[in-house]
Amino acid sequence: MSDIDCLVVGAGVVGLAVARELALAGREVVIAEAAEGIGTQTSARNSEVIHAGIYYPPGSLKARVCVAGRQRLYRYLEERGLPHKACGKLIVATSESQKPALETIMARAQASGVDSLRWLSGAEAKAMEPEVRCEIALLSPETGVVDSHALMLSLLGECEAAGGSLALNTPITGWRREAEGFSVDFGGADPATYSVRTVVNSAGHGAPKLLGLLEGFPAAYVPVQHYAKGNYFALTGKQPFTHLVYPVPEAAGLGIHATIDMGGRVKFGPDVEWVDHDQDLVVDPARAEKFYAAIRTYWPALPGGALVADYAGIRPKLHGPSEPMPDFRIDGPEVHGVAELVNLLGIESPGLTSSLAIAEIVREKLAA
Repeated sequence: MSDIDCLVVGAGVVGLAVARELALAGREVVIAEAAEGIGTQTSARNSEVIHAGIYYPPGSLKARVCVAGRQRLYRYLEERGLPHKACGKLIVATSESQKPALETIMARAQASGVDSLRWLSGAEAKAMEPEVRCEIALLSPETGVVDSHALMLSLLGECEAAGGSLALNTPITGWRREAEGFSVDFGGADPATYSVRTVVNSAGHGAPKLLGLLEGFPAAYVPVQHYAKGNYFALTGKQPFTHLVYPVPEAAGLGIHATIDMGGRVKFGPDVEWVDHDQDLVVDPARAEKFYAAIRTYWPALPGGALVADYAGIRPKLHGPSEPMPDFRIDGPEVHGVAELVNLLGIESPGLTSSLAIAEIVREKLAA
């Protein structure tokens, strides 16, 4: 008999959602987190946006879990009274040449079952957001924002209420396959080795590295990890918008957009800065120049000196700058051949929105 029934590695929003789902299904769950707190990486350093599911190729895993996850997430937040707001967003084309990009978004949304998008003329968009300049826009009423930390605390609380537990400052230093399950070496203040029946690798940036530590794991299923830093700048002064405002998407992200957090604060970002590691989280104030130029394409009245360097996050990418963006990967035994192991790889945006749907898929894979 194993010391630990089910080990979830990583206490970001996705790991916590998975742990909760498995605990509610009757599994004895332990969450191992290398950091000193929950959600200290990607989950705490993003836009906190609830995405509608409109950008991703129809039929892709991203599209499916985003749409299903958004529906489940809104229900979860409403039932528990957690801070969130379905404020909607405008995706704006600032020139006629950008209209085909919006048409592609509309077609993808409809093919993915999102029928709520609405076309707006420049005048209609301006009536909704007087500060915005655009030729045409799409309104996404199902887009919103959430207090990600409140969400993570709720997921953890429900996992613990169902018998799960959390071990912080507990990195995995090595692991091996056994006849039934795994032998896992835990670091930290009290290093120890335990037998584990089931492992869910939800380590975010560290997920490929964790796989590399598993003795004998097929190298073909260990992706190369790339890092794309996203910088944010906060707006000082009066809030100009009541909706989120997004430009036409770019190759590696959704462009420098305007979001409004639950405290009413407006921030802009993220941009895309390819980096070599996930440790540089300092925003260079000099990047403000590019932010001003990008934002003024849709908000010409942005005052000089109104942007203040805020925070940065790192996207765990499975592709480099010149490569096409891949789909999410939820690799179970049917993919890599290792029983009782599920790997969550490349789970960046819309990971927060998709978290509850991803958790359901993990549970189903382990029950198969």
